[in-house]
Amino acid sequence: MNFDLIIIGSGPGGYPAAIRASQLGMKVAIVERENLGGICLNWGCIPTKALLKSAQVFNYIQHAEDYGIKVGSNKADFKGMISRSRGVADGMSKGVNFLMKKNKITIIEGEGKLSRGKKVVVTDADGKKKEYTAPNIIVATGGRAKELPNLPIDGKKIIGYRQAMTLDKQPKKMVVVGAGAIGVEFAYFYNSIGTEVTVIEFMDQGLLPREDKDVSKEITKVFKKAGVNVLANTAVQTVDTKGKQCKVTYQDRKTGKEETMTCDVVLSAAGVTPNTENIGLESLGIKTDRGLIEVDEFYRTSVSGIYAIGDVVKGAALAHVATAEGILCVEKMAGHSPEPIDYNNIPSCTYCDPEVSSVGMTEAAAKEAGYEIKLGKFPFSASGKASAAGAKAGFVKVIYDAKYGELLGAHMVGANVTEMIAEIVAARKLETTGHEMLKAIHPHPTMSEAVMEATAQAYGEVIHL
Repeated sequence: MNFDLIIIGSGPGGYPAAIRASQLGMKVAIVERENLGGICLNWGCIPTKALLKSAQVFNYIQHAEDYGIKVGSNKADFKGMISRSRGVADGMSKGVNFLMKKNKITIIEGEGKLSRGKKVVVTDADGKKKEYTAPNIIVATGGRAKELPNLPIDGKKIIGYRQAMTLDKQPKKMVVVGAGAIGVEFAYFYNSIGTEVTVIEFMDQGLLPREDKDVSKEITKVFKKAGVNVLANTAVQTVDTKGKQCKVTYQDRKTGKEETMTCDVVLSAAGVTPNTENIGLESLGIKTDRGLIEVDEFYRTSVSGIYAIGDVVKGAALAHVATAEGILCVEKMAGHSPEPIDYNNIPSCTYCDPEVSSVGMTEAAAKEAGYEIKLGKFPFSASGKASAAGAKAGFVKVIYDAKYGELLGAHMVGANVTEMIAEIVAARKLETTGHEMLKAIHPHPTMSEAVMEATAQAYGEVIHL
């Protein structure tokens, strides 16, 4: 069977690429070994956000009296939350199936492997192999939970993110290893419904250590206030799973002191590793670097006609990045002239409560790059909308180049800031200056006013501080 394009993997990189290619007149096939939508729709972005929403609703109910509402007794239905999350994921996967049919994309179920002569060999569930050909092939096989040598995932006592959203019963005590977005989101969820949570982070900055220092400090403070035990600058030495509970031995990297704690389950949230093994890269001589496929700015590999996007290439392992890469890749393939992605303008979001979002340079990075900066910071405690909503935690922090007014970066902690960050991304794309941002009238009362107020503070014109 011959196609114009075959895509291996139907995640947030693969399926949008398939749809865009179909729109551009290509005959497209997509190979998927599991569920349409990949990790994002089935085990990542979507079902985790469903769990987090359940936790947020439960939190609202527990604090209903703060809003002048009296409710009766309540408790978290762990199995109900898990069931709702899986239902949301299933619905989204069916939606992708509909989009494939609508765009006349052939779905091939099975494990895809590259072969010489622009071929993809697909092995189905019964072990039967079938060959497909296309002049263009995109590898979009995504990633999986990274396993640390001293923290092997067994799926029962030491788990990855998949098991974390499908546990049979709620653990009483959990240790989360890794304080990036995945670790922080699961720590928030389980803590909110009553699990005793400890987060262990190797780096010394606290939660979300790759964010701006002020953001990390604020979210760590909020989590500690909520009862989460945060151990930064700490290394997990061993996890003993022989008994009924896990025995976690960890070391303070500053003092060298070792301690132990027990828990029901350990969640390994140490990041993502690419799915690039056993897909035929070596047999075709496709260049890789530490497991990642080497590509140019249009996602062409070292072998003509073979492309790669998403978590299997360098860059942030984020769904929206994979989508942008997939669309750009097929547009270039079709003879268009797309503009390469600006990886300095990729938004990052963490969906705990309060939320965290950022884009561009941190304060430290801007100074290190030699910029003279104007810094503005507006706390939500001074926001009318935040006060009315009972969501006064957090702030908006903006960083401008003092000489030309370039918007170098923005960092936010607060309610709905994952929605607000898009304004900054668009402003940076349009090369909006600080004075233009300041004079762009924001509606009142809104959380987004804080962007204007933070900019005003940077330029010495703030009204509400």
